[in-house]
Amino acid sequence: MAGDAGPRAVRRYWDAVGGEWAASRRDELWRRCSDAIHASWLDGVAGSLPPGLVLKTDLFDEAFGDGLAPWFESRGHEVVACDLAFSTASGASRKPASVAAAVADVRQLPFVKATFDTVFSDSTLDHFDAEADIRASLLELHRVLRPGGTLLLTMDNPANPIVWLRNLKPGVWMRLGIVPYSVGVTCSTTQLTRLLQQTGFEVPSSGTIMHVPRVLFVPLCRGMARRGVTLPGARLQRWLRRFEGLGRLPTREMTGHFVAVVARRGQ
Repeated sequence: MAGDAGPRAVRRYWDAVGGEWAASRRDELWRRCSDAIHASWLDGVAGSLPPGLVLKTDLFDEAFGDGLAPWFESRGHEVVACDLAFSTASGASRKPASVAAAVADVRQLPFVKATFDTVFSDSTLDHFDAEADIRASLLELHRVLRPGGTLLLTMDNPANPIVWLRNLKPGVWMRLGIVPYSVGVTCSTTQLTRLLQQTGFEVPSSGTIMHVPRVLFVPLCRGMARRGVTLPGARLQRWLRRFEGLGRLPTREMTGHFVAVVARRGQ
């Protein structure tokens, strides 16, 4: 959104985006591929977390795909999720999953202090206009986490050349239909780690995920969807896993689409 857009204008914008996506059912196959990549990351960094109360900071994936709330629910967690857009929260609440949905801004959450054992924020904080908004969100996430609680956070990776190029002129790419919705400022691994530490978190691990070239795979998934494919089959999943192997190479900061961080609130 434009830097001078007020809160109501921002909410109306995301409500309109949610309505358009609900009508078009856009990129369902690709969104399932994205969910599979995030789920694989969660297996590695959060698979041993004891069951507890989880806050998910947006509902876009749950409203317009399968989402990642089921990953937590299948491991005994109870999930509460919020979204700025009523249309998106409403869409997610109509799904069979048992997620409790709320309409809320992550910078001003309607939850009391130390409510949640875990917060999962997947590409939520990279839609703001300024770093100050990211900082405000991190302070809120720290507030609602219990002492010793875990924050699982992904954001667009500005070191990725495609993300860097997109963020130079996001409005141009949106008008061309290449970028489907508004994007904002984001943080490198180093910047995000610094912000997390400044807001009271410890950062035991960080890295990058989604090394698959989206400029190739999103059109591929669209073509497969036109042929009636709705789920990523075994062959497509093998390719996704192979590309995630790039996360072990020294070039991982260049190839990963998302910075992925595990942080903890101190006791």
